[in-house]
Amino acid sequence: MPILDIKQPEYIIVSDDIRLRKFDNNFDFALEWYQDEETVMLVDGENEPYDLEKLHRMYSYLNEHGELYFIEVLEGDKYVPIGDVTFSSKDMPIVIGVKSYRGKGIGKKVVRALVERGKQLGYTCLEVKEIYKYNIGSQKLFESVGFQKYEETKQGYSYKLNII
Repeated sequence: MPILDIKQPEYIIVSDDIRLRKFDNNFDFALEWYQDEETVMLVDGENEPYDLEKLHRMYSYLNEHGELYFIEVLEGDKYVPIGDVTFSSKDMPIVIGVKSYRGKGIGKKVVRALVERGKQLGYTCLEVKEIYKYNIGSQKLFESVGFQKYEETKQGYSYKLNII
């Protein structure tokens, strides 16, 4: 339970060239990310590509259960969405949907910024519900920020970070 009631910001500045933009119900551009079988496997543990209806249901659910943002990078003089992240104290699903941006440290910067957001909101602990056993990249990302495995799930692990 947050100690403070701080409204979700329109933007969170992550670095000079990365920001989080509050979800605004415009998401057609993200369909391409969720039609990629490898991406869907990392997210859902299955490889059935999304259609617009399924994407809408997912974003509606995430938006109701946390602060949903698009991860944007500065390309030239404009920001371009490359992924999404949902922030709550109980879970933090993150997707870098544009594959060319994976493995560049963007996820780590985003998670660090959201840990700071958690401190701002008065959280003492952040959790990640499940990262699949085969999603080594995501495991390494959260572990590099200080999250620790605390429970084995059916298909992976749950993570926790104390931020007292």
